[in-house]
Amino acid sequence: MQEYELKILDRYALNVKSTRRVRGAFFCEAEEGLFLLKEAGISEKRADALYKLGEMLIAAGYRGIDQLKPNVEGGLVTVSEEGGRYLVKRWFSARECDARRTRELMMGAKNLARLHLLMREPTDGVTMQDESLKQIYERHNRELRKVRSFVRSRRTKDEFELRFLQEYEGLYQWAEIAMEVLLESRCEELYQDSLRERVMVHGEYNYHNILICTDGIATTNFEKFRIHVQMEDFYYFLRKTMEKHEWDARLFDHMMNAYSAICPVTDREMEYLKARFIYPEKFWKIAGSYYKSNKAWTSVKNVEKFQMSVSQMKEKEKLLEEIFGFHR
Repeated sequence: MQEYELKILDRYALNVKSTRRVRGAFFCEAEEGLFLLKEAGISEKRADALYKLGEMLIAAGYRGIDQLKPNVEGGLVTVSEEGGRYLVKRWFSARECDARRTRELMMGAKNLARLHLLMREPTDGVTMQDESLKQIYERHNRELRKVRSFVRSRRTKDEFELRFLQEYEGLYQWAEIAMEVLLESRCEELYQDSLRERVMVHGEYNYHNILICTDGIATTNFEKFRIHVQMEDFYYFLRKTMEKHEWDARLFDHMMNAYSAICPVTDREMEYLKARFIYPEKFWKIAGSYYKSNKAWTSVKNVEKFQMSVSQMKEKEKLLEEIFGFHR
């Protein structure tokens, strides 16, 4: 470990036994347990809100979180002599949830349901909230139209741009349908209730942030937690899983049942998931990535990703019919 990292750890009440570098951070084994030292990507104010959330979850009996550890001065963000900003978190001797193992995905769904029940308790200092789904879709659709206009204006078009224009109308129709379904639903009502009741979401709940321990399960990286509709978390987890499992409706149903057994999904929440899954999110992401990139050269990988997004919409259409009874 480099000297400046050791100097950072010296500012914590830890009896360090060993350290080792991992991706973007350092593991620290101490007499007090296992910890993780990483650069702080959040402000002191945000770290304070994150710490309060952790204390609330621990007090409620959920101890499997990477709670921040204050330094000896009581601060949560430690600044090095060079100006670097760091956090120290409690960590676990565990491995990430394996997205290929159905049993672990079920564990992840149940774990999220437990967290959601606990994250309905108001926490001081939490003010971050997202746009409504209507606002998000309006913005995304504007961006898609902007990309199409740009591609059309190109005098010479590469393979990606030609395929983009070829598939655009069909995929953009999905975006319009998602907006229609959203406007006919009670999603805006659900969103407003979530803001009023100050319910919270993890913000990045996927299998990378679910740790399988010998004595249970842990959840990490709450940095993006905020006030929002809790189905946002479940949608993200389900979408990431479905992309790896070819939109397997049976697995989707099993995960829904695992979650609902602990935290029943309401009709409004099902409407929210339906509106979420209809939207061609992969298409929007690839279009945005292209627009922000060096457009003089488009990689073969981007072309492959685009073709995959087209194929996935066809696979997803079957799931929408089986799970939500949706027919285009």
